[in-house]
Amino acid sequence: MTHVGHATSIGLLSLLFIAGGLNHFVSPGVYLKIMPDYLPWPLALVYVSGFFEVLGGVGLAVPRLPRLRRAAGWGLIALLVAVFPANVDMLMNADQFSAIPVWALVARLPLQGVLIAWVWWAAAKS
Repeated sequence: MTHVGHATSIGLLSLLFIAGGLNHFVSPGVYLKIMPDYLPWPLALVYVSGFFEVLGGVGLAVPRLPRLRRAAGWGLIALLVAVFPANVDMLMNADQFSAIPVWALVARLPLQGVLIAWVWWAAAKS
């Protein structure tokens, strides 16, 4: 991929994570609904995950610090892995999310892998 394509990819990822992370603070109720019951302090976890999404997105956006971008990439991969059980829990409790089609809950699972691969390719690999 060209440098321009790579920069565009980084920019899209950065915006995606910053916007998603900020949304944790703007609309925490959305994230509270998908928080598995077995996790303690759900509101705190919503805010912590939002904070780290924003931090990772900002880390991706810093062009002159490749070590920071790589660290942000690995941090976002860790975050994506950490929230994957919530996606599985949503599918297992699909009846609680009647506004979301079951096919979309199923599709989220492999899409999480695609997002992890995209972050790895764009930011985390050496």
